[in-house]
Amino acid sequence: MTSVEKKLAEKGINLPKAPKLAFNYIPYVITGNLLFVSGQIPLINGDIIKGKLGATIEIEQGVEAARVCAINLLAHVKDACSDDLERLTKVVKLTGFVNSTPEFDNHPMVINGASDLFVDVLGESGRHARSAVGMANLPLGAAVEVEGIFEFKS
Repeated sequence: MTSVEKKLAEKGINLPKAPKLAFNYIPYVITGNLLFVSGQIPLINGDIIKGKLGATIEIEQGVEAARVCAINLLAHVKDACSDDLERLTKVVKLTGFVNSTPEFDNHPMVINGASDLFVDVLGESGRHARSAVGMANLPLGAAVEVEGIFEFKS
């Protein structure tokens, strides 16, 4: 078990197998030592955390949805790194999309769910640049979607 996996286990997090895709794109692209992971929705055991911030769900539920997105991102990172999370050296950038009403303006607070997970698990290597934006809707009614750029050792 790697040190990253130990940290995840200490936090009670079991990485799922990288979710299969249902559309015409690939889950990640590697160029040089950068890994670009496609947007992940908050999918847990086949169930999606759905809702619209500012209307049908509260900020705390949005934060949890973003955290689940981060876990799913890590599952793809692990897959891309041949199941060796020790190869992950840096979270470079996250982009978070929040399914929200036009009046909702706490997008950064919601996406902190993803950012906090990476910093908690990876320490300084988990600190990253970030964007957090509101959207009128997201795929399958998901509350949040997060994509990421990561640096890794080849």
